[in-house]
Amino acid sequence: MCYDISYKSNLRLVAEYIKELQFDPQLELAFDGTHIMGHAYGLHPIIYQNRDDKMLHCVPMEWGCIPYYVKDLEKFKRQRATMLNARSERILQDETSYWYKIRNRRCLIPVTGFYEHREIAGWKKKVPYFIKLKGQELFFIAGLYSVAKFPDPETAEELQRWTFTLITRDANSIMKLIHNGGDNAGRMPLMLSTDMAMEWVREDLSPERMAEILAFEMPSENLDYWPVFTIRSPKGRPDEKEKNEPWEWEGLPELMD
Repeated sequence: MCYDISYKSNLRLVAEYIKELQFDPQLELAFDGTHIMGHAYGLHPIIYQNRDDKMLHCVPMEWGCIPYYVKDLEKFKRQRATMLNARSERILQDETSYWYKIRNRRCLIPVTGFYEHREIAGWKKKVPYFIKLKGQELFFIAGLYSVAKFPDPETAEELQRWTFTLITRDANSIMKLIHNGGDNAGRMPLMLSTDMAMEWVREDLSPERMAEILAFEMPSENLDYWPVFTIRSPKGRPDEKEKNEPWEWEGLPELMD
């Protein structure tokens, strides 16, 4: 699955891909997120189509869906870790899934890249890789969003929590070599071309076209990727470079089928 993404850029760059995008005033245009961890449940700029004005809006949402029926956040805390990613196969095919229930609440997650870990025989630790689209400073990952309502403990006023999940699918050939270990090996984010991303987020998307987009596999040859230094350590890199910069691991085997 995918629990580590990157977005380090000016949000105005998103507007170069999506014209007439409405930005939430709470968003800072200079967004510094070289490494964003899903389990931190932090805010990320998310694009969705507003149901009232039909415009595309970019608003801050928390990573990790909170279903609209949840009323006790304390009891839901542990389960929320399972809501960071949604398997593409369940969105239309599993009518008992929460993802099926919110299949029409589609959104886009703008990123400059994401991280995945490679397991190597004989090595104690996995090696993280940074992955991005070739020739694009920014690209979009498909997602779903949820809106839960809770009373303010002090005023009893109803508050809304906007949250999102990142959609994953079966990995392409190169991502199978990188994301090759763990319970969810062989998965990758549902990366979309810009044109396909614009379709995904529109309210009038047909079920047939939604199924086609969910089945889309970004070709391996469209990706750039390289090993990086350990990303989940509180310590910085020895060379003081950014987490997404290449790192040379001594004795690292080449990626081979």
